[in-house]
Amino acid sequence: MLKTSAVLRLENLALRQQLSVLRRSAPKRLKVTAADRIFWVWLRRVWRDWKSVLMIVKADTVVAWHRKGFRLFWTWKIHRGKRGRPSVPQEVRNLIRMMSRNNPRWGAPRIHGELLKLGIEITEPTVAKYMDRQWRPPSQTWRTFLDNHVKSMVSVDFFTVPTIRFQVLYVFQVLAHDRRRILHFGVTAHPTAEWTAQQLREAFPWDSAPRYLLRDRDQIFGKAFVDQVKATPHARRIQATAEGEVAEIREVGGLHHHYERRAA
Repeated sequence: MLKTSAVLRLENLALRQQLSVLRRSAPKRLKVTAADRIFWVWLRRVWRDWKSVLMIVKADTVVAWHRKGFRLFWTWKIHRGKRGRPSVPQEVRNLIRMMSRNNPRWGAPRIHGELLKLGIEITEPTVAKYMDRQWRPPSQTWRTFLDNHVKSMVSVDFFTVPTIRFQVLYVFQVLAHDRRRILHFGVTAHPTAEWTAQQLREAFPWDSAPRYLLRDRDQIFGKAFVDQVKATPHARRIQATAEGEVAEIREVGGLHHHYERRAA
């Protein structure tokens, strides 16, 4: 009594369709054709209460029919058009390889920008894919670097010492790696970058500076300390770690290398 005329028509249509399937299949096994599957997929989309009158199959079966039809539709649509992304023209590939070969310092972002200036619409990952790969000798490991330069290497670091008056003193030490010798140390209650730079100046007067200096990235090694390292004779710009952070070493054997060290 409470159903609308449209719902009654849909219910009547669903029941008649199932009766036709049963008459066609009796007394043999149930035979469902493609038209029957399409009908129930359509009915599922237009009628919310379609499960209440379904008797010949389960509701999950109708859902599976719908998913299979969806896959078949998109498979047909894909095969109907072009497959995959459009290929990059051979002229553009040759241009990318030539630019990377003639400009070894250019990376994918620089080449991508130059191609955009020429009006060639291409993505940066595609440029990186077709760049000319030049063979480079493998970089030495951090362990090999330490073994080769241990006699010309020193490290600097701070450690704290509590006093009997519950104060904290900061001890700056310079350690030689060849024989684990302490070359210099200084004690202060308020360490600053200027004070640390002065300690370094006292540790290596004149031209006695080591070739490589290792330090961590603490804020105490500020700009004054870095400037002092650069101004020291025979010293090179080196940033390294004594306690396991990422180390960066520059100007090793005339090349630029990057290393990572994990302290034991």
